Amino acid sequence: MKTLDYLNLNESSVVNVVSALQQLLADFQVHYTNLRGFHWNIQGHGFFVLHSKFEELYDDAAEKADEIAERILILGGVPSNKFSEYLKVAKINEISGVNSGSEAIEQILSTYHLLIEEERAILSLASEVGDEVTVAMMSDYLKEQEKLVWMLVAFSNK
Repeated sequence: MKTLDYLNLNESSVVNVVSALQQLLADFQVHYTNLRGFHWNIQGHGFFVLHSKFEELYDDAAEKADEIAERILILGGVPSNKFSEYLKVAKINEISGVNSGSEAIEQILSTYHLLIEEERAILSLASEVGDEVTVAMMSDYLKEQEKLVWMLVAFSNK
């Protein structure tokens, strides 16, 4: 028996959801690594605030990557766990050499723009096949990220 047999979902109906979650996982892994770099390398005005904020953000990204990977497993997929594989498919680019708070925030906002777009698409796909748990997961992510985007924009407007 498979987990899906007990969840009243079938593998063929969730295949597109799993594929989209694989994409989201790759993007979250690159996002996590970028956030670590921002945390380590931030300098200048706002250092104390941004250093702590970036740590909070990468902890959250790590938690979400784990949740996404577990959801892939629940839906019958196998999450990729190789960074080389993530980089082949990720829509988010690796970023290095950023030590300016304003540049880091600009990069983070650009990343959330992409993540939010992906999560809305996953929400729609999951809704079409009756996968309410993935819908709820994406809805929760969107709620958090929309507020975060608002706060980052407010912080960056002087």
